[in-house]
Amino acid sequence: MVVVMGIDPGLANTGFGVVRVAGSSMSAIDGGVIETSSGLAPEKRLSRIHAALCELMEWHEPVSVGLEDLYFGKNVRSALAVGQARGVAMLAAAERGLSCTDYTPQAVKMAVCGSGGAAKDQVQQMVGALLGLPSPPASDHAADALAVAICHAGHLGRENAVQLASDREGALA
Repeated sequence: MVVVMGIDPGLANTGFGVVRVAGSSMSAIDGGVIETSSGLAPEKRLSRIHAALCELMEWHEPVSVGLEDLYFGKNVRSALAVGQARGVAMLAAAERGLSCTDYTPQAVKMAVCGSGGAAKDQVQQMVGALLGLPSPPASDHAADALAVAICHAGHLGRENAVQLASDREGALA
């Protein structure tokens, strides 16, 4: 059994998702949103995100973290805030000795929906279906974070399969 965490970083809303992988099945352990008020100074908002992620990582003990990569739209200011939130998420992981792997939004959608151009509601529906949830996550930030965790779990599964095959090849030589 392996536990991984997915993070959808943002200054106002940082989504998190924690997924347990046992063989070929996945289940959601936790998921939600860390919200910060726009009335707080940016450094206080980042401190809140960092503290909450540290607490979640300590509680759930993931083996690694998947992060949604920065998407540059038209709003550069928004992209900078997301970059700052990504930075504190990476710091929280590094402080626990966890590796972080970046996934583009398209790669996450492809892993969950089979299409890199899937709509938000499709991602929410598929996350609910893949994790056997009674209903899709209400928050698109939480759904995105769970989708990142699913993508990351799949990536780790392929990595482990390649390592196992390589180990077997070495043993046969």
